[in-house]
Amino acid sequence: MPVLAPGPETHVYRPAELNREVRLHIEAGFPRLWLAGEISNLARPPSGHLYFTIKDARSQVRCALFRGNAAGIGFRPENGMEVLVRGRLSLYEPRGDYQLIADALLEGGAGALSQAFEALKKKLETEGLFDESHKQSLPKWPRRISVVTSPSGAAIRDILETLNQRWPSAEVRIYPSQVQGEAAPAELIRALKAADRHGFGDVIILARGGGSLEDLWAFNDEQLARTIFSLTTPIVCGVGHETDFTIADFVADVRAPTPTAAAVAATPDGPALRLQLGRLDQQLLRAMGQGLQRRMQSLDFADRRLERMHPERRIDELTLRNHELGRRAEIAVRRQIESRERLLAGCLARLSARHPRRQIERAEREAGSLSIRLDRAMKSRLESAGQQLGSSLRALNAVSPLAVLERGYAVVRDPDGRALTRQDQITKGSPINILMNQFEVDAEVTSEPRERRLK
Repeated sequence: MPVLAPGPETHVYRPAELNREVRLHIEAGFPRLWLAGEISNLARPPSGHLYFTIKDARSQVRCALFRGNAAGIGFRPENGMEVLVRGRLSLYEPRGDYQLIADALLEGGAGALSQAFEALKKKLETEGLFDESHKQSLPKWPRRISVVTSPSGAAIRDILETLNQRWPSAEVRIYPSQVQGEAAPAELIRALKAADRHGFGDVIILARGGGSLEDLWAFNDEQLARTIFSLTTPIVCGVGHETDFTIADFVADVRAPTPTAAAVAATPDGPALRLQLGRLDQQLLRAMGQGLQRRMQSLDFADRRLERMHPERRIDELTLRNHELGRRAEIAVRRQIESRERLLAGCLARLSARHPRRQIERAEREAGSLSIRLDRAMKSRLESAGQQLGSSLRALNAVSPLAVLERGYAVVRDPDGRALTRQDQITKGSPINILMNQFEVDAEVTSEPRERRLK
């Protein structure tokens, strides 16, 4: 039987390479998902992470909940507990094990969706996605409106009818999307991003009719909430009835209780504006008539004033005023010249008193005096320093060991030049060095050291 072997065109994987590619495929192929089951093999290492297995009667999936997310789950997980886990699938490359990297853990049973809603609401609120400072103002007079909803539901009919009644001049573009089911969050995100990217609408309406918590669950998706937060176009969210609240409501710039209310919030009241414009038109006509009458009265008054103020009279008055101003200007210029002359004379007098020659003579006298004082100080300092040096030399000579050697004493040292002062430093046969006044000799100890006898 022939041996099968890969050809030159065949790619041969290493385990690490294969695991890496499998991990990338798993992470790209599965969105964030919910997993329900029973906890087993729960481990709580000192790191604060949680490692466990979610199982049912036929299979199991390994899970990891890291410390940052484990700190906020609100209960203590135990083996055998029914739970809901949310996270993304991945693969641990060193062992080739696929696992769920969890970011939320809820107790199973009744109220699980409500727990998930409250947990996500708390998380996004902590991150600031609900802050009023991030919310945009709606346009006062929208020319175009984008609507993201199901094209076949009752909500779109209510919205279009309301827009036609309130603000028929606005253009409307519908971005269709599922509003219920597992595929709904992804479609809603795609539609919202398209509406924002196209820039058609001055405002976006996100809406759907009422339903149960499960029916509205697509609007509680975390990625949908983050998409709404990132939009540059203002958005009005009208989902369900007045008592229904979704995560999308909290993130949107304006929350409306119903789809119809969302259309109302996004547009001005056209009929009311038409009535107001009619009233303003009448007020404007009355104001124009009154203003025209006032202008005609002012014109008559100005005509009478013009008759009293003949141009020749005005020219004579201006001529006299011109002559008066010229005379006053001449006097002012003459006074300024006299003032400048007096100021110049004073400056010349002060300049003469401070002539450079006088300054130089005074400086030369001061320099001569300082030179004499410097010579005296230097001589005095040198004499004092010489006296101190002589005194130091005499003191140094008095304590110098050389002076002691001159009196016939000697210093006994070992071969390394250290002075020998103790009996334990010398033994019979030890080499020594004897330093005298003007010479030194090397010698050897011929007897054991003994205590000195005083005579």
